[in-house]
Amino acid sequence: MAAAAKELPACPVETTLTLISDKWKVLILRDLMPGTKRFGELKKSIGSVSQKVLTAQLREMERSGLLTRTVYPEVPPRVEYTLTDLGYSLKPILDVTVGNFSNLEILWGDVLKQDIPALVKEKFGALRPMACANLPYYITSPILTALLEAECFQSVTVMVQKEVAQRIAAKPGTPDYSAFTVFCQYYAEPELLFDVPAHCFLPQPKVTSAVITLRTRQKRPWEIADEAVFFRAVRASFAMRRKKLANGLSSGFPELGKAGAEAVIAAAGFDANVRGETLGIPEFARIANEIVRRKEENRA
Repeated sequence: MAAAAKELPACPVETTLTLISDKWKVLILRDLMPGTKRFGELKKSIGSVSQKVLTAQLREMERSGLLTRTVYPEVPPRVEYTLTDLGYSLKPILDVTVGNFSNLEILWGDVLKQDIPALVKEKFGALRPMACANLPYYITSPILTALLEAECFQSVTVMVQKEVAQRIAAKPGTPDYSAFTVFCQYYAEPELLFDVPAHCFLPQPKVTSAVITLRTRQKRPWEIADEAVFFRAVRASFAMRRKKLANGLSSGFPELGKAGAEAVIAAAGFDANVRGETLGIPEFARIANEIVRRKEENRA
């Protein structure tokens, strides 16, 4: 059980930010003092803000109701600050500014806990709407995954970190190409629209953003016998992207073994030295279908 909150002196602290669902959690450790290596690394990560200013800001946020604080009786003591969800604080303002628009409805909640297909069916019937969002950088992948897997949007247009947008639109054999690339392009055809420089935001982030649209595929031009095996093969291939595809497949499908993985690659028509990072979706489909065929033969 957490101990009762108590006032902490304005002393040097280590601050770590971790996004958990729709809340920020700030962990404060009071065992770091100026002059230590870890304290120096902390100072470098948070910039020129002094510890006194940081502590004062935390206290002010707590007094204004933006933070709640819990002190845990550990050695050294651990203090957990939870940032109140700021979205709900906008509700009374939005009620006044846009509350009279009959074609606008704001749903308050966590998108990752939402049954998106059911919601779209309830609100739009048989129509296929377009999803548009400025995604939080820390949960870009889970939200985009949910939107694409829902398979109920005509397109998904989002602003994300530029590096993420480049990864989504990457081509096989390029440094940005990844398992997430294959996932996104399996469901949609991506198009990079434009960059959004850091100076467009206040405060300015340390990264450049980009807007990308993903036009969802109505029909997929590949025959895939088992979707689960397909994505398992993709993940296994990129888990060892600098090594031969056979190494990744034998690790991701232990039941195949090294010899079995090499046989799958040969039967699918690829060179023994091929690497997964050079394959596109049609090639991964051939690999996955061959794995499925061999599994069915073994069961017969």
